[in-house]
Amino acid sequence: MYDILLTAMIVIAILLILVVIVQPSKNNPSNLTSSDASVGKRKKARGFEAAMNRFTVVLGFVFMVIALLIAKISS
Repeated sequence: MYDILLTAMIVIAILLILVVIVQPSKNNPSNLTSSDASVGKRKKARGFEAAMNRFTVVLGFVFMVIALLIAKISS
């Protein structure tokens, strides 16, 4: 059981790293020099961004659950 959880944790860690790398950047270089009023406003993520955001949250949650299970088993 421990080996299966450890393998799953490694796979999820790699997936989590890849998902974070693939996520589009929320920084717009034109906003740095712009005096537009919409600079402080936040847009709601849609489409690909929303899916990647949800996938990141789910992977993070699963990673934490597996980490807690491994800690429980090993103690």
